[in-house]
Formats: sequence, structure tokens, C-alpha cells
Amino acid sequence: MACMKLGSKSDAFQRQGQAWFCTTGLPSDVVVEVGEMSFHLHKFPLLSRSGVMERNIAEASQEADDDKCLIQISDLPGGDKTFELIAKFCYGVKLELTASNVVHLRCAAEHLEMTEENAEGNLISQTETFLNQVVLKSWKDSIKALQTCSEVSHYAEELNITKKCIESLAVRASTTDPNLFGWPVVDPMQSPGGSVLWNGISTGARVKHTSSDWWYEDASTLSFPLFKRLITVMDSRGGVREDIIAGSLTYYTRKHLPGLKRRRGGPEASGRFSSSGTVLSEEEQKHLLEEIQDLLPVQKGLVPTKFFVDMLRVAKILKASPSCVANLEKRIGMQLDQAALEDLVMPSFTHTMETLYDVDSVQRILDHFLGTDQIMTVGGGVGSPCSSVDDGNLMGSPQRITPMMAVSKLIDGYLAEVAPDVNLKLPKFQTLAGSVPECARLLDDGLYRAIDIYLKHHPWLAETERENLCRLLDCQKLSLEACTHAAQNDRLPLRVIVQVLFFEQLQLRTSVAGCFLVSDNLDGGSRQLRSGGFAGGSAEGGGGGWASAVRENQVLKVGMDSMRMRVCELEKECSNMRQEIEKLGKTSKVGGGGKTWENVSKKLGFGIKLKSHQMCSAQEGSVSKSNSENVKIEKLKDVKERRGKHKKASSISSER
Repeated sequence: MACMKLGSKSDAFQRQGQAWFCTTGLPSDVVVEVGEMSFHLHKFPLLSRSGVMERNIAEASQEADDDKCLIQISDLPGGDKTFELIAKFCYGVKLELTASNVVHLRCAAEHLEMTEENAEGNLISQTETFLNQVVLKSWKDSIKALQTCSEVSHYAEELNITKKCIESLAVRASTTDPNLFGWPVVDPMQSPGGSVLWNGISTGARVKHTSSDWWYEDASTLSFPLFKRLITVMDSRGGVREDIIAGSLTYYTRKHLPGLKRRRGGPEASGRFSSSGTVLSEEEQKHLLEEIQDLLPVQKGLVPTKFFVDMLRVAKILKASPSCVANLEKRIGMQLDQAALEDLVMPSFTHTMETLYDVDSVQRILDHFLGTDQIMTVGGGVGSPCSSVDDGNLMGSPQRITPMMAVSKLIDGYLAEVAPDVNLKLPKFQTLAGSVPECARLLDDGLYRAIDIYLKHHPWLAETERENLCRLLDCQKLSLEACTHAAQNDRLPLRVIVQVLFFEQLQLRTSVAGCFLVSDNLDGGSRQLRSGGFAGGSAEGGGGGWASAVRENQVLKVGMDSMRMRVCELEKECSNMRQEIEKLGKTSKVGGGGKTWENVSKKLGFGIKLKSHQMCSAQEGSVSKSNSENVKIEKLKDVKERRGKHKKASSISSER
């Protein structure tokens, strides 16, 4: 901390209890009472420096019977400690001006009229010079001086000391490196290892890179009115980014509101105290929370969602104003897609304690999210956010649907967490589950899990209530695992189980039918391309996509033709194997047929490969109906030829 030395004489004051005595050898002729402390001094050093003391001494001397007069000062800024320094200054005793006492001395000097008219180099000019040339040019000294302004706020405001300190801090907070204040920027030379070089020699020291939040801790030591003014001035100047200002507000709040650190770590435990060292009362904490909520920027993403959730929880504990709670819920709703499941699981702080969790607050937060502009861009408006899902428009804009899908997953997880609460009424659960648009859930597995947990912990629900709750499910969006579980779930209504089985069979039929329709669509597309394309387009222009598809289809057909020939060969080999098996069944013996059966089993593997090839060709849909019919005709011809050869062989053997 910088200092300025005044005076040259040795200390000539001695304290005895609640009194100060001057030990110059001359008897004191004036007693100055400041608060509970009395100073036994001499008239001339005081009246030669202070205009107020000159008038008071003159008035007291006329009223006093003896030469010793009494002067009482009750409203001196800084009290008796400051007057002690003023008395030393008047006597020319050595003292030091620092950032901790200069504000009090400046205000007290103004109060006592210690101007240049009374004496050259008086206290007002000395303190003013030290403030402007030393204190306001240093970040640490400006912080310290501004902290002392709270104790003499009235005088500091009149003398513009508070304003000067705040403006000085606002300018320096915009700088990323506080070590460069008032000094030229010098880039130190570094060794290949990263250490600083001095005359080509490595010092071992590393270059310190200061982040933009270096001033958070120092600013958090200010009282909230001064901190608020500092943030307001910084924001109005425009030299600091909004995320830095939001970070300072977050840091200050976590330091002075102990309730924010009950669930997560924050600053040190000593941060629970204010700048004066005392714990903030509940009323002061509530006022601080409401003020911080108004100062936080509205832009999405600058403040973590976890911080807003913590503030909402503390606001309900401290019984903050309804407008403050509503604004916090709205801020959480604006960036609900950035929240985690543990953020939403908030206990209920109502007097009735109907439920263990604050489901109503989560419902309002979700409503705020659904009312934002990002949902309107997905569909035709807030009321129909899914109108463009079926058209496939969302495939080209995944960034628009991603927040909604994240929120749907978050809400499904929250429903599963609160479902075991036996006091949670069905309408609340059903309303929250139904608030999420259907398009946001690509799969209904999460919703099915939440409904299943709710039915498990609410076995007294009627059949109609179970059916109404299960109507939220879309059985076509359940995965294979969920369908398997639902088909065996006794808690579900029978109607839902039947729907699950029905849609499962329907999906199977659709997938099988789609395999046969692919080849027809490709053949039809190639024919349409050869006839001129779609909507009068040329085969080279508008049908460029179909042309590439037809070329790929032709390549596939060539491969499938070779595969078809291989299948025919395998069928012939299979028929020969069957004949060998029939012969072996008649002629082979039990003891000597082991090796032969092993060879036959190896040959049977071709039959398995044959089936796998047929299944692959059916799934890929690359074999057309005409090709399959040709294969069947060739199979029939082969069978007829084999039967004819067998008859001829049997007739020849009979003739022999």
C-alpha cells in the first residue's frame, strides 16, 4: 500500500485512559472533546491550521472564566482516531497518509476548514494531492479508499471521492492485466521451456497470464451499494463484456449468500460475511438477492442455469417478493435446455407441503420455455410447435429441434424422479407430462418409464385413470426393449398392452413389405427418368438424383446376377447332397458312417449360407420380382431334368 509521509517532529503525544496529552512541556490551554476521547492541547497550533477551530476557540475563550477553554466536536468524520492524526499534523509530528486514512482525513479537513488561506501546505491540499496522484492510480489503493467511503458516505459524496474511486476502478477493470497500470508494455523474452530470460540467462520464473476475472475477489469486498454503482458504471462505459459483468455478479452473490453454497461449493467459508465482517441478516440477504436478480443480464447463456436455480431456491427460503420469484423462473425457462436433472429436483417450501417436490414451479418454468421464440421457429407457432416435423423440415435444421428434445428428455427424467411421491396428484403429473410436444420425443421410453413408476407407487388408481394416463404414450415410439417390457407389465391396462402388440406386429409387416417395394420403386424411377424425369425435367438436369440412383441400381443388378448364378450352383449341389444322404441312409452302417456324416454336415453348411444369402438379398431389396420369377422357373426346370434322368436310370437298371 502506498503512503505519503508528513511532518518531521517526533511523537509528542501520550495517551492516558480516555485522554491524550501533549508532552511539549507547556501546559495545555484548550481541551477538545471528540466523542468519548478528550485531547489536552494548545490553542495556537490548532487555530493556525483550522478556521473552525479558530472560531470555536474564540467563542470558548470569551465564555470561560480562566484561560483554559473547552471545545466539543461531535460530528467529526472518522471520530477521535481521525482527530488524533489531525492534531499530530497541526503540531508537525510525523504521520503517514495511506489509502486507509486519506478519505477520513480529507473529509475531516474539509469539515474543519483546513484550507490554504489558514496555512500553506494545509491538510486539504495534502490529502487531495495524495488521492489524485497516488491512490486513484492504483487498483488496490482505490479499492481500499472506496471501502472507507462507506463510513463517511455523506462527506465522500459531496467531495466526489466516491465517484472518482469508482471511475478509476471501472477503467482498470476493463484491463486484462492489472500489472500494466501506468507502465509501458514490455514483452519479456522467454526460453524454449517457457521461463523468463534475463540477459540470456533463464531465471526459472514463468510468465503469468491473468484472466479477465482477476478483479472479482477485490470487488466482492465492497459493500453492495458501492459494488452496484461500480457495475453500473462499467456497464455504461461499454468497455467490459457482458459475460464478465455477469461473472462478477455471480461471484459476489455466491460470496455473500451462504444459502447458495449448501448444495454446491463456492468461495471460501469466510465469504459468508459481509465486508464489515458481520453475517448478513435474512432481510439483508433477501434485499441483496432481489437487487442482484435485477442487475443480471437477460441474454441467454451468460449466467449458468444452475445459478438461477440456486437463487430461486434461496428466494423461496427467504420469502422474496413474488415478482423476484417469477423473474427467476422466467430466466430458468429461457435456458431450460441447459439445465441438469438435479437442478429441477427442488423441494417444496410451501406451508401445506402437499408434495415433496415443487412441481408447480417446474410447470411454470416449462411453460416459459415453450413460449420462447426458439419454439416458434420449429413449427407454425407456439400452439403448434410440431407442424413441420412430419414434412421433414427438421432434418435440415437440427439446431432448432435439439433444445426441445433436450428439454423433453429432461422433463421425462424429472417425472421419473417425482413419480414415487405418493402425494403427487394425477392431474399435476399428467399435465406436466402432456405439456411436452409430441414431436420433441423421438422415443417414448423415458415417458413410459415415468408412467410405470407412477403406477407402481399409486396402485389405488382406477382403471379409467390408468387408461387416461397411458393415453400420453405413443406405442409406435417405443423401442423393442420397452415393447417387451410393456407386453409383460401387469400394471398397464389391457388395452395398452394390446396396442403395443398390435403396433409391434404392424411395424414388422411394414418392414418386411418395404423390402419388396424398394426394387419396384427403383425400377419405376429408372423408367420415369428415361421418359423425361419429373415435372417435365430432363434426364440430365432435373433428374440428376435419379440418374445416380439408376446407375447404382445397375451396379447392384450386375452383382445380383452373379449371385443368382452362384445360388443356382448351390441348389444343384444341395440336390446332389440330398441324393447322397438318401443312399447313405440305406447302405451305411452305424460304426463306419461317422466320418461320412461329418463330411455331409460340412456340405450342409452351404445350405445355411444359401439361406443367409437369400435373406440378405430380400432385406436389401435389390432383386426385382422378374429376377425372382426367373429363379423359380430355372429351379423347376432343374427339378424336372433331375426327375427325368432318375426315371431313365431306373428304367435302364430294370431292363438289365
